[in-house]
Parts: sequence; structure tokens; C-alpha cells
Amino acid sequence: MTKTIQPSQTAAFYGQALLSFGASLTAMALGLVYLPAPGWIRAFLAIGLLYVVTSTVTLCKVVRDRHELSEVTTRVDQARLDKLLAEHDPFKVDAQ
Repeated sequence: MTKTIQPSQTAAFYGQALLSFGASLTAMALGLVYLPAPGWIRAFLAIGLLYVVTSTVTLCKVVRDRHELSEVTTRVDQARLDKLLAEHDPFKVDAQ
């Protein structure tokens, strides 16, 4: 039976991703607050920023779910193949 190694992420990578997301969101929010434009333009850009953030989170979830589904399918196919190989006896003579 084959043993698969699950990839793992380190706490440093997770922390870096959170800090990067927080820094970029904060920078954009501050940019919108101090933008020399009327309030309705800043509000429109803020809604656009929120839409980009939520659609990015949704895209990440969809990509992760598709990847996990393909891994499950691969594991099921591998288990079926292992079972067939374990049951196969090339030296077995069929009685007729």
C-alpha cells in the first residue's frame, strides 16, 4: 500500500499570509479614506474593494474544494486498484 505525504503549511506561512492580507486591506482602506474625491466616489470604490475581497475568498474556497475532491477521487481509485491487484493471482488456473 502506498503512503501519501500530506503537504502542510507552517505557522510562519500562515502568519505571513494573514499579515499580508491585513496590510493590503488596511492600505486600501486608508487610501480610500484620504482620497481627495467626493464621498460618493469613495463609497463606490469601497464597495468595489469589498466585492474584490469577498470574490477572492470565494475563489479560494472553490479552488480548495475542487482540489480536495480530486484527492478523494484519486484515493478511491487507488484503493480499487490496490484491491484488484491484491486479489489477482497470475498463476491461478481456471477449472473448466
